[in-house]
Amino acid sequence: MQRNIAKNDIRVLGYVLRRTNYSEADRIINLITPMGKISAIAKGVRKEKSKLAGGIEMFTLSDYNIHCGKSELGVITSVRMVKHFGEIIKDLGKLEIAGNFLRQVNKNAEGSDSPDFFQIIDQCFNGLNDGANVEVIEGWFWLNLVKAHGGEINLYRDVHGEKLSADFNYNWDLGEEGFVQAEGGEYGANEIKMLRLMYVSELNVVKRIKADGDLVAKVLKLARIAAKV
Repeated sequence: MQRNIAKNDIRVLGYVLRRTNYSEADRIINLITPMGKISAIAKGVRKEKSKLAGGIEMFTLSDYNIHCGKSELGVITSVRMVKHFGEIIKDLGKLEIAGNFLRQVNKNAEGSDSPDFFQIIDQCFNGLNDGANVEVIEGWFWLNLVKAHGGEINLYRDVHGEKLSADFNYNWDLGEEGFVQAEGGEYGANEIKMLRLMYVSELNVVKRIKADGDLVAKVLKLARIAAKV
């Protein structure tokens, strides 16, 4: 990200979260960037020969120049596509998942200037595009979305404050939002280890781990519950 103080111009990488038609030929664009969520207007972008149109596509990482004046909305003065995630576009399942990621970040990043939301989208899109395990990506997304939004998931102690032990199994208590010891519980040492790895590591590290489908499915289930989706 670069900022020209004199001209109030910003140059920043961003992903389009949402596009809304405005006036006859304009669009209001919600972006997630390393500066957080930014809303800007792309003037004339719906005209046939607009130079901005190619850079503000969904599922595309682009380099934006935005002029910030007195209005709450910046004005996109130029944009250059950096990467188009074509493998996501080709797969309807991945497309639906990626679209939901964008909707969730658009909702949760409101008012935030944290770079975390941008990093989440960036890593998930690259993972989906590169063919990584979709359930692993989803689980990682939900756990890290909770963290980026200021929430906390206790993966080290149960609801009574006792350290989680590899000798016991646990279930997740919805009311207490934590683990409770249970004979034959759904979550054992392997699931908790995977959850911890997802919670503290980059997706590039997590996606290389070889895990069986049943374990990954359990981890994804808990990640969704913890994120309240």
